[in-house]
Amino acid sequence: MGIGGKGFSVEVIENVVVGANEPWDDHWLPFTNLDLLVPPFDVGSFFCYNKPSSHETSFSTMINTLKASLSRALALYYPLASHIAWNAAAGENQIHCNNQGVDFTHAVADVQLNELNLYNPDESVEGKLIPKRLRGVLSVQVTELKCGGMVIGCMFDHRAADGYSANMFISSWADLARSKTPSMLPSFQRSILNPRSPTTYSSSIDNVFTTFKPPSKLNNDQNHNDLLVNRVYYIEGGQLNKIQLLASENGHRRSKLESFTSFLWKIVALSMEELGNHNDMCNVAIAVDGRRRLSEGDGEEKEKLMVSHFGNVLSMPSGAKRSRELSKMSLSNVATEVHEFLQTATGKDHFLDLIDWVEERRPQPLVAKAFAGNEMSVMVSSGQRFQIMDKMDFGWGKVAFGSCHVPSERKDCYVMTLPSPTNNEDWVVYMHMPIKHMNYIEAHASHMFNPLDADYLKI
Repeated sequence: MGIGGKGFSVEVIENVVVGANEPWDDHWLPFTNLDLLVPPFDVGSFFCYNKPSSHETSFSTMINTLKASLSRALALYYPLASHIAWNAAAGENQIHCNNQGVDFTHAVADVQLNELNLYNPDESVEGKLIPKRLRGVLSVQVTELKCGGMVIGCMFDHRAADGYSANMFISSWADLARSKTPSMLPSFQRSILNPRSPTTYSSSIDNVFTTFKPPSKLNNDQNHNDLLVNRVYYIEGGQLNKIQLLASENGHRRSKLESFTSFLWKIVALSMEELGNHNDMCNVAIAVDGRRRLSEGDGEEKEKLMVSHFGNVLSMPSGAKRSRELSKMSLSNVATEVHEFLQTATGKDHFLDLIDWVEERRPQPLVAKAFAGNEMSVMVSSGQRFQIMDKMDFGWGKVAFGSCHVPSERKDCYVMTLPSPTNNEDWVVYMHMPIKHMNYIEAHASHMFNPLDADYLKI
């Protein structure tokens, strides 16, 4: 069986199901209130490896190692070998932990690692090097390249795991493949995210999340320019420093993430103005991890449980401005707006309030306020802390390149910043946005956004 596509072909050698290698206790795992803030969509990640330096390491050996270590990893991360279904007894969707296993695909691609167009993952990754999730919570594909290198692709149901959790799992899988004890064991203790009794929360939560109301009619009139595409760039450290200085001109030092988000927010607004969407609303949101914040002041045990918590622990504060106003603002003034909305979600109380706010609205579907309507909205997430270069070694060398991947059918705009595999000062930036805005960004900010290529990655 083959997978068609532009540039190179992929042949599937084997499809198997890999389950946990230990006796199984069939049970239901409920979602936490913070899990319920995540819509039912998929998010992927993929990792590229050069040919192993050892001539004794055959690809069949690597495949067998990956299967055996995945089986051991699923014994620890058992929800990933499960599926999400309606639990009639609880009256809600839950994770049915039944060890149905993970779809594992072994494939061969007629392409070398340095020939992959990683700048355009729609051409090189989508439908080729990363699997569709047809069932369950997780799917895996391992693809052998013509040069002897490898790509490991994973697709997760986002309702079960955020980026932090997915990273924790893949790191543990890599540890087990090297016969090492995982550096962190996952916690599935739901009680640490239970609501308070009685529930209480600030009205500020209504500025961050809202109940989801499906649109009255679907927009089937999308033209080519509205289509969302995936692109990957690198930003040199010197450029990041420049926008950080500009964003900090009002006397308040802004972080690199705040500065980058401000730059992106403004350039999207400028694109909207040039395209004739005069004075339309433009929203930007930032994903904030609450693990460290929720354990503040509660002792070492709570801190360990939160750090190892597997699931979703995210808030998504956002700002909304009209494109014309944004386009005329200085970068430092835009950065002040970003800093102010971000501050609403950086404390422990915000996440405690959020848990209680969800409790009073269950089982209604909920959504980040920035994405509740049809306005232009971009989610920015930071993957800098994941340190994938060091953690994703399965025993035949460090990763040459790793990134998230958003399926092409997703309609939300998503941007993730990642550490560079070649320069600690640089960033790699993954973007899932309408092609009309991508074209504008490439035309007007080419000094910032450099297309990722094999030369930069040194592969």
